[in-house]
Amino acid sequence: MHNEFNAVIEKDGEWFIAYSPEIPGANGQGLTKEECLKSLADAVHLILEDRRRDVMRGLPKSAIKEKIILE
Repeated sequence: MHNEFNAVIEKDGEWFIAYSPEIPGANGQGLTKEECLKSLADAVHLILEDRRRDVMRGLPKSAIKEKIILE
């Protein structure tokens, strides 16, 4: 599945720090911009997977579950 999110990156001393405004709580850091973006991508992935599992637990058994793909 293809998703795109914005990354806001700032430099703090030797570190790069980043967050995604679309995903509250998703933050990344690294000594290089690439490490920082990878860290942020990992955080986004973990948050979205956790939210998906949490929502699915609360669905009634009769609910119809379908996937949509955003390109």
